[in-house]
Amino acid sequence: MLEVKHVKFGYNKKHLILKDVSFRLPPGHVLSLLGSNGTGKTTLMRCILGLLKPTGGEILFDGHKLNAMTSARRSTFVAYVPQFSRLTFPYTVEEVVMMGRTGHFGLGRAPSKVDQDAVRHALEQMNITKFAEKMFQELSGGEKQLVLISRAIAQDARLLILDEPTSSLDFANQCRTLELIERLASDGYTVLMTTHSPDQAFWVSSYTVLLKNGLVFASGKVEDVITSKNLTALYEMPINVIETSVKVDGGPLKVCVPLFNEAEIFEEEVDELDKPKHSKFHHHSHPIDA
Repeated sequence: MLEVKHVKFGYNKKHLILKDVSFRLPPGHVLSLLGSNGTGKTTLMRCILGLLKPTGGEILFDGHKLNAMTSARRSTFVAYVPQFSRLTFPYTVEEVVMMGRTGHFGLGRAPSKVDQDAVRHALEQMNITKFAEKMFQELSGGEKQLVLISRAIAQDARLLILDEPTSSLDFANQCRTLELIERLASDGYTVLMTTHSPDQAFWVSSYTVLLKNGLVFASGKVEDVITSKNLTALYEMPINVIETSVKVDGGPLKVCVPLFNEAEIFEEEVDELDKPKHSKFHHHSHPIDA
């Protein structure tokens, strides 16, 4: 269980980037964090990772205060998958994945057999063992993303933080990455990912948190939170959530459609569109608190 309790953050007392953020994420589920640029998504993510210290509130994982831990101990609880890697030195894929184990064996020490087994398992889980000896910089964007996720898995942390994991990928690799994220959750990982695509939340997430101006605008189950009315208010442009004829897990697949110049028509119809509808699209039933 990831618990974010009344978290605040600001570089000075007069300007808070995060004003009061609270939510819970049960284990084995994916939560998508959505919001406009500059609304605090990256800051919240950095607070969870321990890169920034909240000026108020607390963040816990399985009851342990993440911000009270040393970086080495925190790395055994939470792993980070960035949008892209800034690695410039000529590392092999196996060496990059082994970097996820440094919190276990420490700098200056040789990896043990346990570390080597963890790396091999992570490569196998991502089905990229064939890349082990290849140079990381020679891989495609999609292949690099698989390596970064493998590094996080080798870290042996149960909470995965993914920063816009599909932002630099073509459509096919976006779909493969999202399918992988869904599989990781089914394997018991707790996954929090930021995204600029509400559709992706429908595809892989159980829960969603919408951030606006450093506050939780809405949170809860995806089908309850990602509505035409909420998205229109969040992004300040008319957006229509519609049900397609495609069936997924027994329910209709939903998609988000921006209406651009249809604002007047949209405002008249949004209340009707947002009436509750029964859907079996998501079968998870664990609660999430705003």
